[in-house]
Amino acid sequence: MTSGSGVTIYWRPGCPFCMMLQQRLADLADGATWVNIWEDEHGAEFVRSVNDGNETVPTVVIDGVALTNPDPERVRGALLEAQSR
Repeated sequence: MTSGSGVTIYWRPGCPFCMMLQQRLADLADGATWVNIWEDEHGAEFVRSVNDGNETVPTVVIDGVALTNPDPERVRGALLEAQSR
């Protein structure tokens, strides 16, 4: 899953929190850029850099600000805002 907006979601397969976030975003999920940290070493490095060396996902970047396991409603709001631009 990839797309383009001010929202990037770093995730990995099998992560229950990532799956929950994707489900909660529903039809808005495709509006984000999704980066699988198991397939993208730069993505994994970024996640470690903002999470004290840990690969904690989901890590979501909204307009340049990294958030670890954010409230899905915050992510929905950012995606809705990006759609309206």
